[in-house]
Amino acid sequence: MPRPAHFDLMSEQPEQLVEFCSRVFGWKFRKWNGPLEYWLIMTGDPAEPGIDGGLGRGKPVEQVVLTITPVKLDPTLAAATTAGGTVAQPKGAIPGVGWYAAVRSPDGNLFGLMEDDPAAK
Repeated sequence: MPRPAHFDLMSEQPEQLVEFCSRVFGWKFRKWNGPLEYWLIMTGDPAEPGIDGGLGRGKPVEQVVLTITPVKLDPTLAAATTAGGTVAQPKGAIPGVGWYAAVRSPDGNLFGLMEDDPAAK
């Protein structure tokens, strides 16, 4: 069964947010080596309950996006629209990682969807 596995934050000044979250929450950050400006966030001991996330450079969103994985994107997008949702971000590649899309539920909640595929380009 797919479960929340990741959250995303956005900031126009990500270095300041890294400093803030490190000081306030004790989170650890590691700059991603991929083609996008992105930091991986480690929120605690992997043996403890919780999820990790990421931070990208950009305009902050009004809500944190929970990313659900593993999913098969095409059937999940179809199921979401059949259930009354909308596609908020169409399927796109995260090179070397997989395919990402986002849907909005009928009541406005935003969910990220991730299909693992190291060959994604």
